[in-house]
Amino acid sequence: MFWDLFRPVFWDATDQDGVGKTLFNYRRMWLIVVVSIAGVSILPLLIMTFMNLNLYEKGMRAEVTYPLVRLVSNTRRSLTYFLEERTSALTFIVRNNDFSELKNQDRLARIFLDLKETFGGFVDLGIIDSNGTQKSYVGPYELKGRNYKEQDWFKEVIVRGIYISDVFKGFRHIPHFVIAVKHLLPDGDFFVLRATIDTERFAKLVSSIDLRPESDAFIINHQGILQTSSRYYGDVLSKIELPLPDCPERTEICEVQDNSGQKFIVGCAYIAHSPFILVLVQKPIVLLQSWWKLKREMLALLISSIVIILVVILGAATMLISRIYIADMNRLATLHNAEHANKMASIGRLAAGVAHEINNPLAIINERAGLIKDLFTYTDKYAQDERLLKLVDSIIAQVDRCRTITHRLLGFARHIDVQKEEIDLPKLVHEVLGFLEKEAEYRDIQIDVQVDEDFPTIISDRGQLQQIFLNIINNAFAAVDDGGHIQIEMKKLDENRVRISIADDGCGIPPENLKRIFEPFFSTKKKKGGTGLGLSITYGLVKKLGGEIEVQSQVGKGSKFTIILPVGRA
Repeated sequence: MFWDLFRPVFWDATDQDGVGKTLFNYRRMWLIVVVSIAGVSILPLLIMTFMNLNLYEKGMRAEVTYPLVRLVSNTRRSLTYFLEERTSALTFIVRNNDFSELKNQDRLARIFLDLKETFGGFVDLGIIDSNGTQKSYVGPYELKGRNYKEQDWFKEVIVRGIYISDVFKGFRHIPHFVIAVKHLLPDGDFFVLRATIDTERFAKLVSSIDLRPESDAFIINHQGILQTSSRYYGDVLSKIELPLPDCPERTEICEVQDNSGQKFIVGCAYIAHSPFILVLVQKPIVLLQSWWKLKREMLALLISSIVIILVVILGAATMLISRIYIADMNRLATLHNAEHANKMASIGRLAAGVAHEINNPLAIINERAGLIKDLFTYTDKYAQDERLLKLVDSIIAQVDRCRTITHRLLGFARHIDVQKEEIDLPKLVHEVLGFLEKEAEYRDIQIDVQVDEDFPTIISDRGQLQQIFLNIINNAFAAVDDGGHIQIEMKKLDENRVRISIADDGCGIPPENLKRIFEPFFSTKKKKGGTGLGLSITYGLVKKLGGEIEVQSQVGKGSKFTIILPVGRA
């Protein structure tokens, strides 16, 4: 039903539409026009929109990631400085003190006190000989004499010279990490200065970062073990499940997805000369809210623009193709009218010739029949023979009837060419009915003609009026069943107009067809040979004569055509 309201007039048209070949396949033409214009209109819009979105996304991401990069880099520098400062202090101590001085417990205690007051963060300090035995120790535990030879950190410091460990629990069973510095002695032996660093102070450097409530910052080692506590991933020495890039040398920002499918923006940086990696985790929904808002607005604008463009293209293409189709149909109608007019003119000339040829023998028959009647009337032998006189009268009556038919044919043929004259419209309607009287008698169709007494003669074209009434009355004959009724009324509306109505009690016209019956080539009888041009031609002829035509119909009760014509007198 919705499609019926907006279906273009050309949608159901075919190449062979009724009376001739159309110039184009209008549905294909409409599709080509719509697709072509839509393509050249929408494609650049899509390209421009996605290019702009890409540029905006890069700009917005740079705007979002730059503060993260700066924050991570600054924190990485602070952590690096924290470790280098304490490593340098330990290196200075071993280079400016003999092994024998450092083994002195009092001397080591003074150094330890100076380190705590100057740098802070030191928990204890110990001297370990090349056999791994701690020779002197200053701190809260009883670790003097403990041997570290088989521990990994001791093996590492022998190889590297300076060693910073992961956070571990060790003998004291609390998280800590150590910085150990190896020093070679002149005799080729060596010793190690080992310091334990306060992890809480180390962690404060990370927790002091100004973060959003939904953000997190922590330190991990290369195995993904937390070296400081995390807001989201647990306490120190817990294993995190967040996938991270491998040991970035520089600060790197990337987007990762955890096991639950949630995405994060992660900034990470390697702390030089240590096993530590600084990690900052930020939920992208906060950072990219403005970008997503802009993206939604641009997509909404894009969709709205595409809808408007499509509506305009569909409307304009449909209107233009419809006008071309109507012009093509008018061309076909004109060609058909010309063909029809030529055919009617030929039939008219043929009928006129036949009627003329028949009139001559009819005149002779009528004359001879009249002479026979006179001879019978004035001859005593036959004057009283009524049977002979009735036969002669019958011959004369049939001759008159033949003359009437030939006069009608001559009159119809004479007015094929357009010309205006004074016309007795009731007489013209009866002439038209004369062509159909045999069919009316055969089908028992009752035709009632009512004419007002003051119905005037009009100035109009006889041939076109004959065609108008012949078309409408023919349609009425086709609509009614055998025994049906057709009523013709002719009234004077005013001094300038007359009204002729032709009503039948036939099958009627459905409402959906009623508004289209005057369209060219619209017919419900195409399968029965109808061209769909009869009422269209009738409508055009009425308009051409300055009149109006309208139709009222009800399915099952009949139709009524009303024609209003000008009287045509100046």
